[in-house]
This record gives sequence, structure tokens and C-alpha cells, in this order.
Amino acid sequence: MDQNVGSGDQLFRTAAGATAGVASIATLAGAIPLPAVLSPVLGLVAIMMLTTAAVGTCPVYSLLGVDSCSRSSSPS
Repeated sequence: MDQNVGSGDQLFRTAAGATAGVASIATLAGAIPLPAVLSPVLGLVAIMMLTTAAVGTCPVYSLLGVDSCSRSSSPS
């Protein structure tokens, strides 16, 4: 698969994934008053966001034809 996640998008996904991961663990520990069922959901969101940021490819973007990579800096 070609990369379709740009650097700005990767930064956002990393921040959102880290935040969701911390919220998941804090919910599981009882530090955040959220329903316990949200902990695994937040954990999955964190894993998906961090994975797509690290790999640089988003399957949903591929299905929708979205590409946030800047093509102006890539060699022709």
C-alpha cells in the first residue's frame, strides 16, 4: 500500500492515540469517572491511531480515496 497519511496527519494521530491510550488506562484504573466499557474502546482507538501514524497508511483513507501526503516535495 502507498502511504496516504501526511506528516501533519501523523502528528495529529500520534497525539490523539496517546491521549486515547492514557484515557483508557486512567479509566481502567478509576482515575477518570467514565464507564468501564469505554476503556477497551479507547484502547482500540489508541492502537489504531498510533499504528496508522507509524505505518503512514490508513485503510479508511484508501477506501475513500483520501491522501493527506504532500506531493509537492516528492520527486517526480
